[in-house]
Amino acid sequence: MKLLIDTHTYVWLSENPKRIGRQAERRLEDGRNEVYLSIVSVWETAIKIGLGKLTLDGPLAKHIERGLERLKLTLLPLTREHAFAIAQLPHHHRDPFDRMLIAQAIHEDMAIVTADVAFDAYSVRRIW
Repeated sequence: MKLLIDTHTYVWLSENPKRIGRQAERRLEDGRNEVYLSIVSVWETAIKIGLGKLTLDGPLAKHIERGLERLKLTLLPLTREHAFAIAQLPHHHRDPFDRMLIAQAIHEDMAIVTADVAFDAYSVRRIW
């Protein structure tokens, strides 16, 4: 199964893994699953750091590189196909980062690992 982790999931995995739901934890630890971090989440994290809404233990670039390696994540780029898929989404949720992640997950046939129940309004599988 291909799993796309939400931005907060990445931060929690990196900074406070006890916050991760049990089902999500099992899926993330299952070596048969491919786990992805979207460049969208890197972008969102950078913006939150710049606004003073988030602090990480070190510079963002090093944090992401360490996280990708330590958590065995693959970085998922944002493609034009993902952007086109956003145009097809109903407007259940206004957060542009979440909408980009939802479009990526739908287009790439991935489940999203997130505690955010707002994702349930879309035709994407949410794991937590």
